[in-house]
Amino acid sequence: MSQEPPYVVEDCRGAVQLMSDGTIRRSAEPAAVFLMDIPDGDLGVEWRDVTYDPEHGLNARLYKPRHLGAANDARLPVLAYFHGGGFCIGSGRWPCFHAWCLRLASELPAVVLSFDYRLAPEHRLPAAQEDGAKAMSWLRSTAAKDPWLASAADFSRVFVAGDSAGGNITHHVAARFGKTGLGPTVRLRGYVLLMPAMAGETRTRAELECLPDAFLTTEMSDMYARLILPDGATRDYPAINPAGPEAPGLEAVAMGPMLVVAAEHDILRDRNAHYVRRMKEEWGKEVELVEFADEQHDFFAVDPWSEHTDELVRLVRKFVVDHMDTE
Repeated sequence: MSQEPPYVVEDCRGAVQLMSDGTIRRSAEPAAVFLMDIPDGDLGVEWRDVTYDPEHGLNARLYKPRHLGAANDARLPVLAYFHGGGFCIGSGRWPCFHAWCLRLASELPAVVLSFDYRLAPEHRLPAAQEDGAKAMSWLRSTAAKDPWLASAADFSRVFVAGDSAGGNITHHVAARFGKTGLGPTVRLRGYVLLMPAMAGETRTRAELECLPDAFLTTEMSDMYARLILPDGATRDYPAINPAGPEAPGLEAVAMGPMLVVAAEHDILRDRNAHYVRRMKEEWGKEVELVEFADEQHDFFAVDPWSEHTDELVRLVRKFVVDHMDTE
């Protein structure tokens, strides 16, 4: 008797597919929606790739401006960055995230460390959050002593940032390390969460009113949940719902200030706003929420050169400048 060939059960933007026999097909190429041309010129930034976790083959792309500015001897703040992709797809080497990190390195300016992490469904949560912690440990033990970075990077002024899934990882880094968890010479000054990925069992208004042609739909979010959650976990699992009913309180964690960026037409808008309210009103954290009107989820990754992306770069720059030396 002939056996039915395996068929696609879940398809994540064509970049990864879960098959009916349990196997996983992962494309070597970026998802088509994230492919783009990067304008001529490198914005005065040089970069190189390193492996920060040999056990799992995890890479980081390191960026530094060629010229440090008028002082020429003043070192720059460090921005550790985690890309988006629903915890299932993405890499700092994808053109969209590479272009974004080039802009951040050039225009903040800053030394940018763009970290990959293990992806689902091969590695379900909390693998990604665990890799965020590993990245911070590598930053302290290796990056802070790297001769290539030494002349440019001031590791007493470290910021952590990420978009979507990477924004979620950023929250967990903040909760785990606070201000001083990386030791006396590496100081975490603040966190930037760009449309951070969050879920929950109860539907929000933004999820219910999602447009069918949205960049991130409610149906896609449900698919991501099926691919990333460990067996038996619901969408209130604390790794994906850090302000939900099962999440631990953070009153005792001394965190640096946070900037949370939301988008008007993003299904995550209401969850991001709820997260900010709980962080501020219940847990006493310094958190600023900025919402971009008429924009969708991860708009800056889809078009790293748009006017709203220009505005976002200026917003992140102001946050970094304002908090570089706060205690």
